[in-house]
Amino acid sequence: MSEQAQQDSARSSDLSDKYIPGGVSSINRIVSPSIAFERGDGAYMWDEDGKKYLDFHAAFAPHLLGHCHDAINDAVIAAIKNHKSLFGSGPTDLEGELAALLCTEIDALEKVTLLNTGSEATALAVKLSRAVTGRSHFIVMQGGYNGNSDEVACNVFNSLEEIGPRVSPGEYPVKPLGAGTLIEQQGLVHVVNFNDLASVRYVCEKYPVAAVLTEPVLQNVGVIKPDDGYLSGLRSLADELGFLLIIDEVKTGFRQGVGGYAAASNVRPDLVTYGKAVANGFPIGMLGGKAEYMDWIAAKDPSKRPLVAGTYNGHPVAVSAAIATVSLLKNQGAEIFAHLEHLGRRAEEGIQNIFKAKDIKGCVARVGSAFSFYFMDHRPRDFHDMLTNHDFDRDVELRRKLIAEGVYFVPIATKQCSISAAHTEQDIDFMLDRFEHIL
Repeated sequence: MSEQAQQDSARSSDLSDKYIPGGVSSINRIVSPSIAFERGDGAYMWDEDGKKYLDFHAAFAPHLLGHCHDAINDAVIAAIKNHKSLFGSGPTDLEGELAALLCTEIDALEKVTLLNTGSEATALAVKLSRAVTGRSHFIVMQGGYNGNSDEVACNVFNSLEEIGPRVSPGEYPVKPLGAGTLIEQQGLVHVVNFNDLASVRYVCEKYPVAAVLTEPVLQNVGVIKPDDGYLSGLRSLADELGFLLIIDEVKTGFRQGVGGYAAASNVRPDLVTYGKAVANGFPIGMLGGKAEYMDWIAAKDPSKRPLVAGTYNGHPVAVSAAIATVSLLKNQGAEIFAHLEHLGRRAEEGIQNIFKAKDIKGCVARVGSAFSFYFMDHRPRDFHDMLTNHDFDRDVELRRKLIAEGVYFVPIATKQCSISAAHTEQDIDFMLDRFEHIL
């Protein structure tokens, strides 16, 4: 057999291990068990051995409508067949169509710029906030994830030894997510606990803060909800102290409705980022917000203009997917979001009842179609609370055994589970049956 024939017959997972550092192209996808998936359809995925899994991971949440939704795929195929190419000069007709659709449907958006990833969107948001305010410092949340750019990639998962005892008011030590950054040496990012307005004020009184960057719900450590008045409190502090409020809706956006969680909370950010579910899994990111700030991107004075450049920004394939997704949610959203809320409630109540029946200390936190379970007697209100009380080892063990039973909860402790519109009551009940059996 020739060398090429041997390669062609090799398992895809073996080839990945041999030729890709770590075996995957995104290090946060290194999990155990490591499974090479071959295809997805609706609420299901199949691995390279043909085993079927009921998916509650949704690729870190983009698949709001389910894998390979026909209407979204058809829009992409039509764009390709209609020669919607990458032109690299001027706007495409599709960019304007999507921008108009978004700004018409979402109150927080007066203008929007299209990017490729959520990480690009949050990095640009920080840069833009500095240009607008003339300040350099900014605040992020302990346990929040706002992308992989050097200035925000810190303090998602840390040990108590790393971050120390609870601090309020005050800030936590900065812990970069990887090597090769200067985030600690620069001293421009400040980490505080979620749901801690006193600490935001504390930092703002010590440093010239350009922006507070936060998810409206911490969804990279499960589902940690804002306290009543927290998001509106951030809005008030921004107005009082002169920083910009940046709401990172890359994960939460479009799972609560077309306007995201901020709209459901009646809190208007200065800038907002979207990604993931906006194109049902196709690669796109967005930064939008108030026109008075967004227009700095094209300021006549080059010294005031933050650089926005990307060959693939506004790529017609991803934009076609986003137009189709947002249009579908605009026209059928009431039915879709009611279905997702019904299934989410069924999952939440089912798991909570299992914990109670088995006399296991546990709880469920949920926002719409996103939920997480914790082995603790109350829903966590911040990362420090979760870190102190949750049984991480038991969490991972449960997830791995669910995977063995054909129910895919990503095997990372506390990670959010995501329900799609393709799920059914029978899917939820099957998951609950396996969950109970394993416990």
